[in-house]
Amino acid sequence: MTLMKRYVLRLFMSLKYITANVVDRNNGSIVATASTVEHALKEAFECGRTCNAKAAAAVGEVLAMRLKVEGLEHGQGRGIHADVHKEIAKKGFKHQTKVWAIVNSLKNQGVKLILDDDNDSSTNDR
Repeated sequence: MTLMKRYVLRLFMSLKYITANVVDRNNGSIVATASTVEHALKEAFECGRTCNAKAAAAVGEVLAMRLKVEGLEHGQGRGIHADVHKEIAKKGFKHQTKVWAIVNSLKNQGVKLILDDDNDSSTNDR
């Protein structure tokens, strides 16, 4: 039995910017986004040449607030799926603290996150 993953957390990181999106997989649209590219976050942290974990945590908090405004902090009962190990593997080990900062700030703000682990077969048998 497969688990339907309607809402998925996607992260994009460069040396200068961090962007977090929640994507609705049914129609491929982005339902909420937050980024250090935004004027308010850019001025608050003044990332300069690089962004750190503190900026990543702020991106997670802003994304959580936007999900609450949309009424999607629980992902319509199914939760929002995040494959942390896949994101770390894609971004590289040096971005690990930024990935976890975003995930932890979303959890602390009350967003229902479901952490996927492809290595564990028991999570796919729900």
